[in-house]
Amino acid sequence: MVTMNGVNHCCVMTKINTLVMEDRAAPPAPGPYDVVVVPKMTGLCGSDMHVFLEGRAGESLFSDPLVLGHECAGVVAQVGSNVTTLKVGDRVALEPGAACLRCENCKSGDYNQCGDFKFAAADGFDGTLQGYYTLPADIAYKLPDNVSLAEGALMEPLAVAVMSVSKVAKIGHNQNVAVFGAGPVGLLTMAVAKALGARRILAIDVNASRLEFAKQYVGAETHLAIPMNPGEAREDYSKRHGKYIMEKFGLGERGLEAIDLVVECSGAEVCVQTGIWLVKRRGKFVQVGAGPAHNLIPMSIFVNKEVTMIGSLRYGPGCYPMAIDLVSRGLVDLKPLHTHTFPFKDAILAFETTKKAMGPDGKPAIKVMIEGPV
Repeated sequence: MVTMNGVNHCCVMTKINTLVMEDRAAPPAPGPYDVVVVPKMTGLCGSDMHVFLEGRAGESLFSDPLVLGHECAGVVAQVGSNVTTLKVGDRVALEPGAACLRCENCKSGDYNQCGDFKFAAADGFDGTLQGYYTLPADIAYKLPDNVSLAEGALMEPLAVAVMSVSKVAKIGHNQNVAVFGAGPVGLLTMAVAKALGARRILAIDVNASRLEFAKQYVGAETHLAIPMNPGEAREDYSKRHGKYIMEKFGLGERGLEAIDLVVECSGAEVCVQTGIWLVKRRGKFVQVGAGPAHNLIPMSIFVNKEVTMIGSLRYGPGCYPMAIDLVSRGLVDLKPLHTHTFPFKDAILAFETTKKAMGPDGKPAIKVMIEGPV
């Protein structure tokens, strides 16, 4: 049971690379369909780090001051008068974006495309690194008893993976999948692909230790990106690299040993280019990583192979329930990804650990968590 007091302890970003601890007033009583949650675990995401270090993540710009954090699980502290699905004390995973539920996109089920979307730690809306967080009850998902709060916080990046692999790509059983980027989202993309019956999973990255983790985590085949030649143009490198990977792993443009699906989780231009060369004819390419505002792609081969290229933004209807189900049934194991936990007062150390990808204990950092202040 959680008892609310009148103070809300917040970790606030005041400027680039600067965090301060600030006490604010506790939130008001929730609206009739809302709940107030006490965040217990918040995972640090790549977008948090982009905002913290660069002042922007994709199209979202830093607004001073801002509470960061959106990968979160906690305990319900208050429920609105019309909430029937949750009660005080329930452990929940938070889907950290509230849609208007009235616009064309919301009414068609594509609420992640809502024009009035309010997402935690983006566009001036405070995130979950605070003592209390209010959100609609329908996007606070009760956790089964066999799922921990740390795993609950990881439902957010897992839902991103579910969206890209299941909802957007609509992966078929026995397909071959290549994933660029072996960070948390890339690793979870591989895990979802495996859980849904992928035949081969190929992980591609520039970090050898991440690739070794991917091999142990999901049994992925791994490829450490080859270096560029001196003076080589990116588009020439990407073509050479794509063909190198195909030869190395015995892949073709057609048939059983072709790559049916590429999921690009890094955002790097050369990875986008290489992925288009790598995917089979009439294959699918799903872009998850938010990289530079503009990317040059190999248009001729993209058209010639009739590649279906689709963006995947966050998550949509059914993603969180599916993510929770995959974990509770043991089809996806989140525990190995959670490498470091810091108390709320040491939040800056958590950001530094994520930046360095290495903990104070000398161990590689994959997913870093910050405990709530309450």
